[in-house]
Amino acid sequence: MKITTRGRYAVMALVTLAGASRGNPVSLKDISRQEAISELYLQQLFARLRRRNLVKSVRGPGGGFILARRPSEITIGEIIRAAEGKNARVGCRSSGRKCGMIERCKTQNMWDTLETRIDEFLDSITIENLFLHQAGKHREAEA
Repeated sequence: MKITTRGRYAVMALVTLAGASRGNPVSLKDISRQEAISELYLQQLFARLRRRNLVKSVRGPGGGFILARRPSEITIGEIIRAAEGKNARVGCRSSGRKCGMIERCKTQNMWDTLETRIDEFLDSITIENLFLHQAGKHREAEA
């Protein structure tokens, strides 16, 4: 599975949003500043995330974005799939590629299993897990 910058930035931005929000909208400008990601790039990315119901936009003064669900309910796999626009796949059967060797390929089952395990791993981690882990690291550094 190849996860592009888009997928990585989406995860970073939503973890930042979860930490900064506390129920209040956060501007893309603030996320851009904190994560060193272009605000224009974040606008495009958040449009995808909004269409997939991961974030909600709040208009007006003090507007910005909030998570559409609790951080404990949004998985990293879900974010990456939303950002990438389609599932990045390793296995030939899943990717739709036709090499003409699928029926006799001795490695195909391994690739299919790897793909399943990657998805299971990413779906086992939530925004809350990453946010709490990061918060714990900051507390340790301050001690």
